[in-house]
Amino acid sequence: MNSLPKRTEKIFTSRSVSYTRKTYERQRKRIAIKLGNPRLERITFHTFRHWKATILHHQTKDILYVMQFLGHKNINNTLLYIQLEEALFKRVNAEFICKFASTIDEAKTLIEAGFDYVYAFNDVKAFRKRKYDNTVTS
Repeated sequence: MNSLPKRTEKIFTSRSVSYTRKTYERQRKRIAIKLGNPRLERITFHTFRHWKATILHHQTKDILYVMQFLGHKNINNTLLYIQLEEALFKRVNAEFICKFASTIDEAKTLIEAGFDYVYAFNDVKAFRKRKYDNTVTS
């Protein structure tokens, strides 16, 4: 989507929801045919929402934050995303490598190495990157 030409900040125009849905479905079908992958036609807007919530929980491990992000009123609705996250990432270790940066160049180096910004304290920025291993933890 980032490579599409942009005329405005909005991804979709301000037309009706049904128009947006039909346009999306038409483009999705065209891409599925072009790539020869009919499974692409099963991707909906809700699929994107579900994926974002799953990844967000994987990154934060905070179900209440994900619940607030999604606007759920009942935690049981959010638990569906947790089950998917556990199934997808069951081989991932929950340990992190932590690094600190006090200059912009140090922070830039850490970000380029795949570290995520966590917080700042006394002009020092904290970064972390998940450690991975190939062992199953179940």
